Amino acid sequence: MKLAVVGSGVVGITTAYELALDGHEVTVFERRNTAAEESSFANGSLIAPGWNAFGGANGLGMGALMPWASAGTALNLGSWPRGKEWPWLWQWLRAGKAERQLTLQPAVHRLTQYSHERLQALAGALQLDYDRTEGMLVLWRTEQGHAKAQPALQVMADMGWKYRVLSAEEARLREPALNPDTALYAALEITGEASANCRQFALQLKAEAQKLGCRFEFGTTVERITPEANPSAGVKLTLSPTVPAARSNKSMHVDGAVLCAGAAGATLLRTLGVRLPVLPVFGHSVSAAVREPLDAPLSAVFDVRQQVSISRLGQRVRVCGGQQFGRSAGVKSAGELKRLYQVLSDWFPGAARMAGTHGSAQEWCGAQARLPDGLPALGPTQLPGVWVNLGHGNSGWSMACGSARLLADHIRGTKSDIDGAEYNLTRFGR
Repeated sequence: MKLAVVGSGVVGITTAYELALDGHEVTVFERRNTAAEESSFANGSLIAPGWNAFGGANGLGMGALMPWASAGTALNLGSWPRGKEWPWLWQWLRAGKAERQLTLQPAVHRLTQYSHERLQALAGALQLDYDRTEGMLVLWRTEQGHAKAQPALQVMADMGWKYRVLSAEEARLREPALNPDTALYAALEITGEASANCRQFALQLKAEAQKLGCRFEFGTTVERITPEANPSAGVKLTLSPTVPAARSNKSMHVDGAVLCAGAAGATLLRTLGVRLPVLPVFGHSVSAAVREPLDAPLSAVFDVRQQVSISRLGQRVRVCGGQQFGRSAGVKSAGELKRLYQVLSDWFPGAARMAGTHGSAQEWCGAQARLPDGLPALGPTQLPGVWVNLGHGNSGWSMACGSARLLADHIRGTKSDIDGAEYNLTRFGR
């Protein structure tokens, strides 16, 4: 089929690759001038199937742990909720109840695990070379924090996930650069976790998709999708240039369109009468060059109390956290960034170059489209020729490869390796 993919973040690129691999004629439309420039640019680098299980048993509340977050980040209110944000928060709180988690958490874990396996298969088969490290330590500063985590450890054990609880001394042997002056009670070593550079992977997979014939149209906004009167005739895309003076609007007919553009994709759906409760949550990160390798982390650590991850990505260190709901797009939170710098200093002082001729700390804030139950919207809409792959929140990197393969299998009409029914739009009555 002739298919259009809207959005060229890591979700859009993996989707385009899998569709092109199946023999479809694929064109990707992106409003920015390059790929992976928004949510996929400097997001949290953790790919952590086991961490989903750990995060799911930590309870909920306005400032509590979000159970579905791959990096275990907390949801904080950037401003007082308005309008449609109130029902979204209500649905989010309902999704966090223990009985609902019994169905939601396994679904998150299955998709993240499947995605990790697919990522490894692609990286090996295509010989992709992007910054990545294996291993993850979850750090508890106090005995009380460790005690509160016991139900979570039971969840992990029930799912068959391998982990090992380390004493403070054992954790410091595992990560020798941990600051001896920062209180550490115990750590959790999770087998199979990894950290990797999402944008590097996305750009390399984009090149592989192009080898399969996939086309990328940058600086192009899909203004509208119009299903043809005859369902077998596909859909019409109304396109406009991102820079209005660049060229005139045009249209394009395709057999189908896949929306992978997060909140912008949800806006397109609304013009078709399909409403999904997708809202942006803003994540923060700081990335900087390693100053002294002996002072930097070997892989990835996660501070449970601060809800911040620190990852080693080649010759750079990335600190990520500060998920905020209800803040203005494009405005960084000075308070959240200050907290990230402080957590890095707590655990790995002097690890990164923050200033000077060789210092280049990169501060990032990006919108991540999220559904209140933490699962992505993945599959067909009620409109012929329109599919969606969006709403992953800050788990987009963790879920991208698996989501793309599931969607491609559905379009091809073949059975997938895991059941994708749990991610369908029908759960919202769509």
